[in-house]
Amino acid sequence: MMSQEEKNMTFIIGLLLGSSIGTIATLLLTPRTGKENRKIIAKTAQALPEMTEDISSTMQNNTLRLSSSVMTKWHNTLERLQVAIAAGIEASRLKDD
Repeated sequence: MMSQEEKNMTFIIGLLLGSSIGTIATLLLTPRTGKENRKIIAKTAQALPEMTEDISSTMQNNTLRLSSSVMTKWHNTLERLQVAIAAGIEASRLKDD
């Protein structure tokens, strides 16, 4: 089973790959002149920094959320471990008596 982080990364890679393939297919299959295609490419290039920033923000938010989730699980595991150790110590004392 994939973790949430792996799912997010797979989604982002798929998004970028799909966008790239769609852009290339559009440029190759549309009946436009070279000048029109260059205009489209220039507009797309101008939008890339904003798109990159959006993707970066999304990844940072997902990382923070994942980190919080991992820390919560870690604390829960530590608490269960402490309870188990205490029970083991108590059982050992009872056995010695």
